[in-house]
Amino acid sequence: MTDAARPIIIKKVKKGAHGHHGGAWKVAYADFVTAMMAFFLLLWLLNAVTDEQLEGISNYFAPISTTATTSGAGGLLGGETVRSDRDYPDPMGPSSGADTVQPARQGDYDETEVEGDAETPPEHDDARAVIEHAPTDLAELAPEDLDDMVREREEQQFEQAKQRILEAIEAAPRLKPLADSLLIDNTPEGLRIQIVDQEGLAMFPRGSADMYLHTRKLIELIAKVIVEMPQPVAITGHTDATPYATDSGYGNWELSVDRANAARRALLQYGVPPDRVSRVVGRAATDPLLPEAPEAPGNRRLSVLMLRNAVTPLNTAAAASAGL
Repeated sequence: MTDAARPIIIKKVKKGAHGHHGGAWKVAYADFVTAMMAFFLLLWLLNAVTDEQLEGISNYFAPISTTATTSGAGGLLGGETVRSDRDYPDPMGPSSGADTVQPARQGDYDETEVEGDAETPPEHDDARAVIEHAPTDLAELAPEDLDDMVREREEQQFEQAKQRILEAIEAAPRLKPLADSLLIDNTPEGLRIQIVDQEGLAMFPRGSADMYLHTRKLIELIAKVIVEMPQPVAITGHTDATPYATDSGYGNWELSVDRANAARRALLQYGVPPDRVSRVVGRAATDPLLPEAPEAPGNRRLSVLMLRNAVTPLNTAAAASAGL
């Protein structure tokens, strides 16, 4: 058979139709696109807000403990030493409820700035020092005159303590934003040093007695002055008038006491002898700094009072020991 006579065979192959695969892949793809969109949105937000605002958002969603931790890393230092070189952007909470915390302006605080803020303090001055440096005819002075001398010397001590604290804050650049948080005044009871909340700069987290690092830095600065003074110390905690209570009944009274006691522990940690603390009191909102605005941040504060000494007994004992 020749090639021309061969039959031409055409083979047709029918391809089977594709089966239905379902729509599950569409759901997975939509989830992927949504996740990518959220990821890029997160990157944009991280670049658009400050570290303090991010800490505030984080703190808003964090649970708040209203009970004092007695062990582990939940204490005053949070498991770290005060000498730690770690960067401390303090977490600040939302602006609602009692003892509200606003996003803060503070950053980290160097230990060296507090330690090197002032010159070596002068020696203690008490009634004995007054007597030793007084004229030789001191024995002829009336008790009232001797009391006046000691009172005058104590006023000088208070004024020097105030100036040392203010100069220390001025000498530490990172403590300067806290200058408005420190109020120092001379009262009939003694020299009163108050650490108060500012709008946007709180001393404690909302509803907590665990103080921020910048609060501890202020207390450390105050302690450096107190240890060089002879007067006993009284500590008082205050809150604002915003109602605050947990299911267990823990409220502003308990909170003010716990914060005052936290300040006492911090003072002892920084060298103040335990027997120098004469009382620790919580006043809640009963003694507002701003009576016309009972819910203002300035009413939330710690008060450290250097009490005036009992003049006459002190002078009598000092005079007797001096042989006068």
